[in-house]
This record gives sequence, C-alpha cells and structure tokens, in this order.
Amino acid sequence: MKGILTLVTFFPIIGSLLIVLLPARHERLPKTVALIFSSLTFLISLVVLFGFKLGAAGLQMIEKYPMVKSLRSSYFLGVDGISLPLVLLTTFLVVLAVIASWNIQHPKGYFAFVLMLETSLIGVFLALDFILFYLFWEFTLIPMYFLIGVWGGKRRAYATLKFFVYTFFGSIFMLLSIILVYFNAPERTFDMISLANLNLPVLVQKIVFFGFFLGLGIKIPIFPFHTWLPDAHVEAPTAVSVLLAGVLLKMGGYGFFRIVMPMLPVAFKAFAVPLAILGVISIIYGAFCAMAQQDLKKLVAYSSVSHMGYVVLGLAAANSLAINGAMVQMISHGLTSGMLFLLVGFFYERTHTRNISDLGGLLTQLPVLSGILCFAAFASLGLPGLSGFVGEFMVLLGTYRSMLVLTIIAAPGIIITAYYHLWMIQKVVMGALPEKFKVLKDASTRELVILIPVITMTVLLGFYPKPLVSMVNGPIFEILKRLK
Repeated sequence: MKGILTLVTFFPIIGSLLIVLLPARHERLPKTVALIFSSLTFLISLVVLFGFKLGAAGLQMIEKYPMVKSLRSSYFLGVDGISLPLVLLTTFLVVLAVIASWNIQHPKGYFAFVLMLETSLIGVFLALDFILFYLFWEFTLIPMYFLIGVWGGKRRAYATLKFFVYTFFGSIFMLLSIILVYFNAPERTFDMISLANLNLPVLVQKIVFFGFFLGLGIKIPIFPFHTWLPDAHVEAPTAVSVLLAGVLLKMGGYGFFRIVMPMLPVAFKAFAVPLAILGVISIIYGAFCAMAQQDLKKLVAYSSVSHMGYVVLGLAAANSLAINGAMVQMISHGLTSGMLFLLVGFFYERTHTRNISDLGGLLTQLPVLSGILCFAAFASLGLPGLSGFVGEFMVLLGTYRSMLVLTIIAAPGIIITAYYHLWMIQKVVMGALPEKFKVLKDASTRELVILIPVITMTVLLGFYPKPLVSMVNGPIFEILKRLK
C-alpha cells in the first residue's frame, strides 16, 4: 500500500495533462480520457478503503518525506476516518460529473480542469503539512474559476469574480493564522499533527481561530459569508454545481475537524456558542431564502446554506453524537445536493427553463425523472430511512444535550425545509402539463447510470449508517479528548 495516497491524489492530474496534449480536433477523446482517469481514481480510492483499518483513531498509510528542510516542511500525506469518507465522496462524484458533462461544448479544456480540480480536492483531504495543505486549498480556485467563468451562464463573469474574491479573501486570513501558529510553536514546523498536539497560548489560539474561521466559514458557507454561493451555482454548469455543493463546501467543515478543533481547543470552546448561533441562523435563513426562490437551481443553492448550517451546529455542540452527525450530514448533503443539481440540469436541458412557475405537470410526461426528483427532495428534507434524516437527527439530538435553546430554535428549519421541497414538487411535477412539454423524452440510459448509484448510496446511508459512523468514531474521540 506504500505510495497509494500519492497515486490517488495525483492520478487525475496525469489525465488532465494528457488531455491538454491531445489534438484540439478530437471532440470525443478528452471525454473518454477523463472518464477513464476519473473511474480509475475512484477504484484506487476503493483500494484505500479496503486497506483501511476501520475504527482506528490514528493516521494510516502515512507518506512523509522532507520537502523544505529549512522550514521543517514535509511532503506529508495520511488518511483517517475523517478524511477517507470525503476522498471517497470526491472520487465518486467526479465520475458522475464527467458522465453528466458528456455533451459539454469545447470539452478539452473543460475535462482537463475537472481532473485538475479532483487532484486539488483530494490533496486538501490528505495533506498533513500546512504548506502542502494550503497549496492544494488555493489550487482549487484555479480550475473552479475557469469552469464557471468559461462554461458558465450569462452572468458567469460576475459569479466567478465574486467566488474568487470571497474565497481568496478568506484564504489570506487562513494563511496569516498558519504563519502565526508556525512562529508560536516551540519547534517551528508546519506538521499539522505535531501542531495539533501543542497547547498554544490562549490569546494566540483566539487570534488564530479568527483567521481560520474566516477562511473555513466562507467555504462552508456560514451566514453572513454565503452570498457568493447562489450566484456561483446559478451560473455554473450542472456538473460543476454538483462538485461545488458536493465537495468544495465540505472543505470548510473538514478544516474544523482537522485543524480548528484539535489545534485550538480553548478558543473553539470559547467561541462555540457564537458559532452555534451562526449555524442556527444559516439553517433558518437559508431555508427561508430557498422558500422564496422561483429559480429551481437557486432554490437548491440556498438549501445548501441551510443544510450546511447543521454541520456548523453539530461541530459547535462538541459532543460525540453531534459531531458524528455533522460528519454524516456532510456526506449526505454531498449525495442529495449532487442529485438535486443533476436533476435540475436534466430538466433544464429538456425545458430550457428553471423558472418554477413555467413548469408543471412533468410527472405525466417524465415519470422517471419526476419520481427521482421527488425521491431527492424527500432525501434532502430528511425523510426517515434516507441519508438526510440520519445526519440532521444526530445533530439535533446531540445539540439538545448541550444547547437546548438553540436546538429548539433550529428545529423549525426542518418544517420550512419540508415546505419548500413539497411546494417545489407540487409546482414542478404536479398539475397540468404545458402543451410545449408534451414532446419531452424521459430519462436516458446515461442519466440513469448517473442517478442510480447516488440513489443507492442515499438509501444505504439512510438505513445503515454504521460503517460511516464506525469509520469516523476513532478520530472524533481523539478530538473530544483535546476539547476536554
């Protein structure tokens, strides 16, 4: 298994470079290369999974080599129960995103950037040296900027600029925090594991917490740093929205798990209540904003703000049940939001509109796609037996133990979420079918190949979350020891 993490990290970018070298006249070849490399990367991640010792708390499959000796920086990769689920989610969704992008125009550059993005995302989840981590973190901006800016909608220039400015602004503060930690460590190092075991001065912890909060909070996104997300989603191509909601937002939650909670325990406990309040605001505000939308894609985008609020609330509660729930919610949201964005794209390709008031009655003409849309909505609103219920229930139950008032305030978010999803179903698939939609064709084989694996994982996680919970339990108990 030696070198397996390097392989899974950099294998996609080899495919990206290969696509760049292909002759421009070949339209189909870049798609084929992207599908081969993304599929093989997913298989490599499964090899990592099968070689992983379930329930172990420490890092596994460590690869560590000196990188910048003068700074005591290393090429340091490792995997544990927190990073592995996110790596698997990334490699899984990228394969689906490639298949969903099969009809994209100018595929050469597009698929090269998708594979480049995959490498940077996996690198974020596996890097354990701050310099390496930050390089991967910032590198995600480049492919995402071009994927939205070149292949996006009419307002893509505005959306990409807003996305870049927001996230880069937060990253600067995160970099300053990393530097401050480096200079306050007894033995200066960028080793994230060594730094997590330090007891930094309380004032330093609080200053560093502020920097990381901005960088990670914008990425999640926490209210009030969320405004870049709906614009980016609305203008992004369908598959890019899948990766943005399914994986990129999880970088923020992962940063709290990997960096803030173990390295800044005193500051985290000091700011836990304000953090939980922002999580509750995100839940309620995001749900109300989703309820007010007429653009189907913007509705799903605002629902992401609401659902990621549960992750923030679970982290802030800082007990085993709530933190486990936050992790389950991240994976569940990656599946359900990805499914919803795919369906929005599939409906738009047929109807050429995302305006909810222009739709209706699609169940009679598109029974399969309409049925899957209902399933995705039920999964997203937290129907028992589906993945959305497990994460949110664990978060609320865990938060109830330590933050009763905030739990009571957050709970109505479930009702609001159910309302706008049921309203969306009623408007889109129920009622009379407009005459112009009577020629539409139902789900293609390609679309079913994309959707069925996501449906399967949503049901499996809803009925049997034990493997995921067992995977993350060990690292979470280590984090809780630091927070005592």
